[in-house]
Parts: sequence; structure tokens; C-alpha cells
Amino acid sequence: MGHPWWGIAGALAVELVRNLVNLHQFDHWLRNRNRRDPPDAGGLWGDLVSQVSRLHRRKQFHKKRLLSLFRELRRSTASMPDGVVALNAAKEIVWFNRKAAELLGLKRKTDFGIQIAGLLRVPEFSRYLSSGDYSTSLRVPPRVGDATTLEFQGVPYGEGQVFLLVRDVTRQSQLETMRKDFVANASHELRSPLTVISGYLETLALDDTLPDDLRGPIGEMRRQSERMTTIISDLLELSRLEATDEQVVGTPIDVAGLLTLLRKDLAARDAKVHAVELRIESPDGLMGDQGLMHSAFWNLVDNAAKYSPPGGMITLRWWTDDDGGHFSVTDTGPGIAAEHLPRLTERFYRVDPGRARDKGGSGLGLAIVRHVLQKHGGELKIESVEGRGSTFSCHFAPTRLVRESVAKATDSRYSAGLDSNG
Repeated sequence: MGHPWWGIAGALAVELVRNLVNLHQFDHWLRNRNRRDPPDAGGLWGDLVSQVSRLHRRKQFHKKRLLSLFRELRRSTASMPDGVVALNAAKEIVWFNRKAAELLGLKRKTDFGIQIAGLLRVPEFSRYLSSGDYSTSLRVPPRVGDATTLEFQGVPYGEGQVFLLVRDVTRQSQLETMRKDFVANASHELRSPLTVISGYLETLALDDTLPDDLRGPIGEMRRQSERMTTIISDLLELSRLEATDEQVVGTPIDVAGLLTLLRKDLAARDAKVHAVELRIESPDGLMGDQGLMHSAFWNLVDNAAKYSPPGGMITLRWWTDDDGGHFSVTDTGPGIAAEHLPRLTERFYRVDPGRARDKGGSGLGLAIVRHVLQKHGGELKIESVEGRGSTFSCHFAPTRLVRESVAKATDSRYSAGLDSNG
């Protein structure tokens, strides 16, 4: 009793030993909590054990729930007709279903953690995967020794992770090839008889001895044969464009000269019907195929002229900025309803079929424009308001621009270029 400091030291030593024992029991329980009951401790240690026990039970509940969801996901994706491959941010395989293993030849025990681009070894697929732009799908032609055509669609999620959907589109590809071959062959075979028919009809129309009651039917037959010839020519051009998906490199094009020529041709055809405004806001040229670009631009100009009322204004504009080169055709026509805009570039699609036939349209012009722009890495955008007219814009990447003034081509040289390029 006469030594209080020794008493305090002894009490602290006892408390320290008790805490060390509780700490040892707590540590032993944490390491083996799946096989041992929590230690029976009181005070602060008891509260700590209770909180850890609740966290452990909560974790076990969420773990069982996640395992259940994962098993359900695996069962559902295993029954999908398409392949599914989960990729991490490094584009390494994390998981795949049975259909993906069948289509891509993947093996569960060896291919997890492997970069999928290294397994497929297809340059187009590697560029598609590394681009990060999965707004469109990628169709890969059959590999050597395999007749299967595959289509890939990336679906990004998380932080750089991707779900890769794989589909067997061999049948669709074969049907598309058959359709293209049929259209090309039928168009080619119909061209010669139509030429003969048109020639005879023209001869009959110029015959002074032709009875007056036959001139009307002969004139109508000539108009219909010319319309059929236009459709055949457009179909043949589409077939040539669809023959390959390769990008066009081409040569420098004097865009200002091209638009001046288009304005001259349009003015010569219907100068008294429409006013044509030409706005050249950049001296830069464009790398591409001269004939194809003329065809695409003329289709847009001709389309605007067909659907603009008499006295309307047609504006041709060329400008460049940091996003690349841009060409637009704006008309003061009746405009197009919003529900029609996504389908305008489909073959033979018309907003008003009867009116389009009266104008002599084939329904193929915008489809040709879309294919030409795709071959030049360009994009067609359509803006229209009913009753206020429409604007058709062609957008080209900065890499397509010739960042200097292109030498002005003469009409004869330009015409010769058009002839040599079809």
C-alpha cells in the first residue's frame, strides 16, 4: 500500500496481458472465422467482434448473391446464338461463352488472359479493336481453310472494358454476294437491248411520216427507255463501287474548279428555273478519285435541282476547318420529314415515289453518294425541315485535304480526267 506507482504498474501490466490475450484470440478468429466461433469478449473488444461478425455475414450474403448472378449470366449467355467475349482494358480475354469458343476456336484452360487480337491475327480486327469506335460492326471475310464469315460488334462498359459480340454471317454474306452478282449481270445484259430500243425509238420520233396519233406514245416510250437506261447505269456504278471495300487514295482534286464546273452544267440545263450560289471559302483541295467525286457531288446537286421549286435557290459551299473538309448542297425545296432521313441512302428508297418518278429519279443517287464517300473515308449528313428545304453535307477527314491551293484545271483537262476515270 505504501508503493502506489508499483500498484499502478501492476494494474497496467494485467490490463496489457488481458488485451494481448483478446488480440491474439481476435486474430486467430479472423484467420479461421469460417471454422471457429467468435471469441467471447466483453467491453470494447466485444463491440469490435460484433461489428466484424456483421460485416462478415453481409459479405457472405453479397458473395453468394454475386455467385448466383454470375452463374445465371453464364447459363443465359451459354444459350445465346451469338458468341460473347469479355475483354479487360488491355483487350485480354476474361471470359467467353460456348458459342464464342466454337466460332473463334478458343480454349478455356489456355486462352484466358491472352490478347484476343494475337489469337485471331486479322489486321482489320486489330485496328477495329484498338480504335475504340464501336458504333459500327466489323465483318471479317473467311480465313484460309475456313469458309465462315464472322461479324464483330464491340460494346464498351466499365473502364476500358469491352463485350465483344461474335456472329456467324456466312449465309447473309453469300446472299448479299448473290444479289450483287445478279444486279451486276442483269444490268449488264439489259444495257445492250435498251440501247437498241432507244435507238429505234429515236429514229421513229424523227420520222416526218410518223402519224400524229403515234407521236405521243413514241415520246412516252422514249422517256421511259431513257429512265430505264439511267437506272441501269446507276446500278452498274453501284456494282463497281461495291466490288471492293478498299479506300481510294486518288490524286489532288481542285474542288473549286469542280464546283465551278458543276454550277456551269446546272446553269446550262435550267438557268431560268433555279438560282445557283457558289461559296468557295477555302483554297484547299481534296485527295480522291476525280470521277467518283464528280459523280457524288453531281448527284447531290442534281437532286437539289429536281426537288427545288421554280425560282428556288441552290447553294454550293466548300469550306475547311480543324475537322477536315466539308461540301454542302442546300436547297429551298419542300424538305423531308424526320422519319425518312435514316433511310434516304437506301437503294430505291423514295420519300414520295410518285413524285420521284415524275422527276425522273432512280432512287439510287444517294446510295451512290454514300458508297463514294465511304471509299474516301467520308461521311454524308442530311439536315432537313419540312417546308424550309434540305442540306446534304459531305465531310472528309483532315488527312484527305491538300493543304495548299491546287492548280486550277482547265475544262478540257478536267473533262479528260473524268473520261479516264469513268
